[in-house]
Amino acid sequence: MKSFSNAVRGACVLLLISVPLHAQTPTAAAQVSDPDSRLDPLQPDFNLAALPTTLRLPEHKMGFRVTHRFTRPLGQGDFSDLLSDFFGFDSGAQIGLEFRYGLLPGTQIGVHRTSDRSIQVFGQHNLLQEKRDGRRIGLDVLATLEGSNNLRGQKSSTLGMLVSKKLGRLAAIYAEPMLVVNSNPAAGGGSDNNTAMIGLGARVRIRPTTYLVGEVTPRLGGYKPGVDQGSFGIEMRSGGHTFQISASNGFGTTMGQLARGGVSSDSWFIGFNISRKFF
Repeated sequence: MKSFSNAVRGACVLLLISVPLHAQTPTAAAQVSDPDSRLDPLQPDFNLAALPTTLRLPEHKMGFRVTHRFTRPLGQGDFSDLLSDFFGFDSGAQIGLEFRYGLLPGTQIGVHRTSDRSIQVFGQHNLLQEKRDGRRIGLDVLATLEGSNNLRGQKSSTLGMLVSKKLGRLAAIYAEPMLVVNSNPAAGGGSDNNTAMIGLGARVRIRPTTYLVGEVTPRLGGYKPGVDQGSFGIEMRSGGHTFQISASNGFGTTMGQLARGGVSSDSWFIGFNISRKFF
């Protein structure tokens, strides 16, 4: 775990400094030839905190993301104890690395691995584009395959729809119904082996490059232990980079992890996401 954490921290540094920011500004010709390369001010990233968005990835382009969830609850001990632990930054963490690729126009694929050895392979296809095609909403379909122990252990899969709506120049809101099959790690068959859930989230633009982000993932039926996971945070965009610091009541960053819920309604953990778009 420690070596993996050190490797991820090194990757974060390289992610931030290896490629000049000006390289993320598409040329005028590229913007005309591929509208997907243009900046979407209300959808600067492919995720909220954990939930996906309907942002399209240009064909043959790439995106990379690091997720980091510290494991010390912010409410543990008194304030001096929390301060001595630098608000949880000195504690262990669950870390995720994600890579995505634009396979076809409107179609992206990717893989997300977390430090508990879970791997999620996913594909996402855009059906409707809001405003650009004269549509009132954005609509994507999402499918995932996830497995523990580097895909050698228990496997689950997700089929879902991502619905987005932009509110003027202020915000983008999301509703994402999903069915996670075989979400119960102690699978014994029956309805409690699967989870029906809906992701609800929003990104609010408070400055030209600064956003407030929030999401919650209520489980509607089937296997739903613990509490529904929720997250809120603040995010900044700089060129092709997005940095988000957040607080969550759980560690989930894959669909299967979200289906298994958060830790408790009283336990909140600080975390961050760093993403990089290579276009």
